[in-house]
Amino acid sequence: MKYLGVIGDPDKKSLSPSFQQAALDHLRLDIVYEAWPTPPEGLELRVKGLRAPAVLGANVTIPHKVAILPMMDELDDLVRRVGAVNTVVNREGRLCAYNTDVAGFLRALREAGQFDPSGARAVVAGAGGAARAIVTALIQAGAARVIVINRTFSRATKLVEDMRPLAGPTDLRALPDAYISWVSAAVGADLLVNCTSIGSDSSAATKRDPEEVDSPVPADVIRSGVLVYDLIYRPAETPLMAAARQRGARVLGGLPMLIYQGAESFRLWTGREAPVEVMFEAARKALAAAEGGAA
Repeated sequence: MKYLGVIGDPDKKSLSPSFQQAALDHLRLDIVYEAWPTPPEGLELRVKGLRAPAVLGANVTIPHKVAILPMMDELDDLVRRVGAVNTVVNREGRLCAYNTDVAGFLRALREAGQFDPSGARAVVAGAGGAARAIVTALIQAGAARVIVINRTFSRATKLVEDMRPLAGPTDLRALPDAYISWVSAAVGADLLVNCTSIGSDSSAATKRDPEEVDSPVPADVIRSGVLVYDLIYRPAETPLMAAARQRGARVLGGLPMLIYQGAESFRLWTGREAPVEVMFEAARKALAAAEGGAA
């Protein structure tokens, strides 16, 4: 028996075990995929456990995607560019780090969103590990302009400074999270991507003011025709997505990216192509069960 798992915040339930195990079972692989809740102080010990012969590797999610970097033995070139890890492969005790978020984002954008990022003008909300992967993906795909907006402006500035040497012809900028920034950034934008947790079930559960609008973007700056891509997959329709629909925008939720990045991780661990339709079906059933719907 071999093992895989997802290393993440102990207070958040990941969907990965549901769809990864379904894929492994579908291909009749003798591998168990588990949730490995890990607080920051337990990360080093968890990483040591990945070197065991029975462990094939792991996914890495919030809040460990950056903190795990110095604990790896080998970094893929894409990991070096992004500065964040979401997949670890154990190769005979050596831990090799990858980032499949870039490939997952672009595949979801093109296939589920029917959007070609080449030459596009994009706005990215957030400056964490997910945002770094999305900015890298947009640069790689040849976006004309990427504007990063974050509540902590220094983080947005650092992300842009880190990425600028790799940006090539892409116009890369950072703006503070202020209304005037959103107005300026939204003018002429083709794509708006939410890389924050604002609007997720977990953020809604901790809201102090029930009247507070749980969206990272002021609704009135969203133009008709723009694609609003929210990386959140729970709930399926976020407040941002609902507001965008009302404004005549197209919307895309986070489930396709979650599945496609997971499929690329699956290939790295097993050497097999992932059965993505099986993954989608299992993920949707798990989400429906979690929301109290019919599975």
